[in-house]
Amino acid sequence: MISTWVSVIVMLVVFVNGARNDNKIQPCAQIQTSSSVVPLGSPVTATCVIREDCPLVIGQAVHIKWRLGDRFLPSSPGSNERDRMSQVVIPSFNHTRVFLTCCVQGDPVQEVGGVVIRAGYPPAAPQNLSCQTNLTTPNTLTCSWDPGKQETHLLTKYTLHTEIWDLNKNHSYNPRQGVHRYVIPRSDFSLFSDMEVYVKAVNEVGEAMSLPIILEPVSAAKFDPPTILNIQAASKRYGCLKLSWSLSQHQAWMQGDRLNLEVRLKTADSSRWSEQPIPVRQVKPTTIVDLCHLLHGTRYLAQIRVRYKQSPWSEWSSSGSGVTLESAPTGRLDSWMKVLGDSTREKLNIHLFWKPSQQFRANSQNVSYTVSLKKLQGERGKVCSTTGNHCTFQVSSKAVKVYLSAVNAAGKSPPTEVQIYPQKAVAVISDVSAVPRDDRSLLVQWRSPASPSLTGFVVEWTPLLKTDLSLTQFEISNRNQTSLVISGSFEPYKPYGISVYPRFKDGIGLPQTVNAYSRQKAPSMVPKITIKKTWQSHIELIWDEIPLDQRNGIIKNYKVFYWNEKGAINVANADPNERKVVLTDLDAVSPYEAFVMASTFGGSRNGSTINFESEPFDAVAVLIIVIASGVGLLIIIFFVVMTCFSNHKRLKGRFWPMVPDPANSSIKRWTSESTQDSFLASDNEEPNPVYLSHLSFLELPAILSKEDHCESWLNRSENTSDLGESICGSPFIPGYSGSNSDSVPYATVVFSDPCSSPSPTGPPAYLRSESTQPLLETEEPFTPKCYQNMATDGMGTEQCFFGPGHDFVPKEGVDLKNLWDDFPFLRAIAMNDTHDD
Repeated sequence: MISTWVSVIVMLVVFVNGARNDNKIQPCAQIQTSSSVVPLGSPVTATCVIREDCPLVIGQAVHIKWRLGDRFLPSSPGSNERDRMSQVVIPSFNHTRVFLTCCVQGDPVQEVGGVVIRAGYPPAAPQNLSCQTNLTTPNTLTCSWDPGKQETHLLTKYTLHTEIWDLNKNHSYNPRQGVHRYVIPRSDFSLFSDMEVYVKAVNEVGEAMSLPIILEPVSAAKFDPPTILNIQAASKRYGCLKLSWSLSQHQAWMQGDRLNLEVRLKTADSSRWSEQPIPVRQVKPTTIVDLCHLLHGTRYLAQIRVRYKQSPWSEWSSSGSGVTLESAPTGRLDSWMKVLGDSTREKLNIHLFWKPSQQFRANSQNVSYTVSLKKLQGERGKVCSTTGNHCTFQVSSKAVKVYLSAVNAAGKSPPTEVQIYPQKAVAVISDVSAVPRDDRSLLVQWRSPASPSLTGFVVEWTPLLKTDLSLTQFEISNRNQTSLVISGSFEPYKPYGISVYPRFKDGIGLPQTVNAYSRQKAPSMVPKITIKKTWQSHIELIWDEIPLDQRNGIIKNYKVFYWNEKGAINVANADPNERKVVLTDLDAVSPYEAFVMASTFGGSRNGSTINFESEPFDAVAVLIIVIASGVGLLIIIFFVVMTCFSNHKRLKGRFWPMVPDPANSSIKRWTSESTQDSFLASDNEEPNPVYLSHLSFLELPAILSKEDHCESWLNRSENTSDLGESICGSPFIPGYSGSNSDSVPYATVVFSDPCSSPSPTGPPAYLRSESTQPLLETEEPFTPKCYQNMATDGMGTEQCFFGPGHDFVPKEGVDLKNLWDDFPFLRAIAMNDTHDD
């Protein structure tokens, strides 16, 4: 029990007396090291000696162990635990800061002493030491250096040292920790005395010193920007300017010293300064500087800077401007002419554009341009005079060229000859495209077939939202070139029309034009959708075109998004040129919402949302249409059936009129029943003679001898309007002279007078008549034989009406009934007593 309390007390004493500080653990042991701060990677030796009065080891055997951080180290062979001493050697110390502790082995291991060991690198020599003098009030000398990129892991102090040999003065300056520059006051240096300056770096493991520099403070001074007093043209010297200047008021006391000067120039219409400034050495501030080899009659902007010997250059001064002396313009102008109108007209409308070529020099600030029909330009031949870059005028269709010249106060340039080429209706340009290379340039490409008459191309571009012709620009390329980079002041999100013209030996061909943007973004607005047509499950939506000034790019597509409460969002694509879409398979009982999204190559924008519904399915209307169609169809079928199967002669005759068939009719049936059925007229109407135009009916005297039949008909003069031509004009009768020479002889049926009494006993006579329709396909060319009429009883009698009756002699033994087979038409009109009634 007593030993337990002793152990607890010892532990409390060790905890209280063994509290750590930054350097060691007390009081049970003492640790000695070769150094508490060592170079990183160097060996470290430490010795631990335990005090005899340490309560942790009283009356106990001692076994000492070493621990570096959280890792145990073996003791060196020279350790003597009997004397309570141990030694450890660390061959390469690679920690920047760590605890090295001495421990007594037990349960647990007890720390009895320790020490903090730090390591690092010696400082690197400071680099890039430089000093700069400030000549403003107050004067100062500022020196700065680079401490190096290597981390030392130890606190490093820097000291700036100066030594003025002429004055035998030495100074040291300690900048703040972490600051690597120092400002030396004016009292510690002389402007025109040389001085040596260096920097020393020191830490716990070493020190280093920079390379010293020797300087004259005034030669290390950065002057204030100088001032340009005046720039003017040199008298009687073309292309020269005179520049006068001075130092700032803080450096005005150095007017007598020689300084180095640099001048940079640019023309007034240029955005860049000259790449190589003009050096002017060993010049006093009161000296006027001559600047020559400049363009004539051109305004220049100039800036200057100054330094003393090898001191830093001052900042550039503010700009000054001057104009060189004018001279007459030189060089030629690049031109582009468009001829409007047919060459057959008396006058041609011409648009002429021009721009300076690389060789052209205006040599003046005020230059104008004249266009004349004569090479020696005068007021008489002048057609245009302007200060712009284009001109519109009329010339005679016989004119072949005009002359373009630049004019200023000093004279005129040599005239540039411009050929008048008429426009040709020839299109050889295809596949023109224009893509941006950057915000200020476009790459134009095209295709054209090779042609020996092709001399080159003209690429013309103009802003589409502006109508000013002065904004039109052009470039000329050769015949082998099919691409061109055009540059200029292209505005982003604005459309430009780019046209490519082919140039031939004898004219200008038709162009091809495309629209282009240097930069694109989403349209500024999207038109609202309107409903054009609606029907069951379908709807047609349309919208207006986006105004050109709000497109902000080329419209590549439209997409219509639509949805209802039940379904997902659907997308329909629309042609950007048609701007319409038909939505199909819509739910007729559900309302829909939709909007259109317009997209360019730079972004997209959504339009406003609309609500719509498709027309519902009207079952009642469809039923009415079906019933009406069925009723109409039944009515048509009823009339067709009634017409086909009706016995009503008048109704049936309206659709199928009866035409008498001579093969199956008798003359009696023709004149009574058949003809009346065919006429389809009322009882009071006269029969239409067109139905019986192929027959003639005659009445003969009741008593007429057989021999007088032919003669009576031939000699009868009255009532021969039809019969006369039929009989007497028959081609089978000598002296035939019928009125219709093209007619074909047919038959005339001759009856006796129906009013005579008694009825004749003889059969009716048949006479040859005329008809335009042949009875038989072939007829005998000679006079026909007498026909024979046969009664129903088979007994026939001869009657001759078309030839001598004596020629016809029937053969004995021949069946007379069979004779009708040779004359079917005559058989069809056989008459008997029954028919006469």
